[in-house]
Amino acid sequence: MSTTTSRYTQPALIGGLVMGVLTGLPIVSAGNLCCCLWVIAGGVVAAYILQQNEPAPITASDGALVGLFAGLIGACVYLVVSIPITILVAPMERMIVERLVERMGDVPPEFRDFASRGIGTGARLILGFIFLLFVGAAFSTIGGLIGQAIFVRKTPPAGPDDATSGGV
Repeated sequence: MSTTTSRYTQPALIGGLVMGVLTGLPIVSAGNLCCCLWVIAGGVVAAYILQQNEPAPITASDGALVGLFAGLIGACVYLVVSIPITILVAPMERMIVERLVERMGDVPPEFRDFASRGIGTGARLILGFIFLLFVGAAFSTIGGLIGQAIFVRKTPPAGPDDATSGGV
């Protein structure tokens, strides 16, 4: 691994971890309904950490690239976090759907069978992963650009050598 990509590794992993965990948690993930909040936050966190690790200001391309990497890692983290949560929550979801179907009264038997089998939790996980892999990576790249713009180190203005040092 070259030094260029290795400087992105830690920030991308931490940003991806933030994005993936917050997106994978059942109630907390609702934050993504607000303009992909957690996805963008993963890119912002990655850009912040990259800037903290660098003595010089990071460029917009650095922010975008570390945001992209954070988005790709975040999609994988989301999948890993979502699988056990889905296994734990799926029986409860199925029970809620069955109770709703019972209360509706006249429901076709095919729909009753569909509701009792579950509502495609595996397919929902795979589709969520693919969605985050592409759309999430784009939004986390935007988050990296936002993070770079917010957290970039300001360089002091260049001036004459001795005129600003307080000399006579």
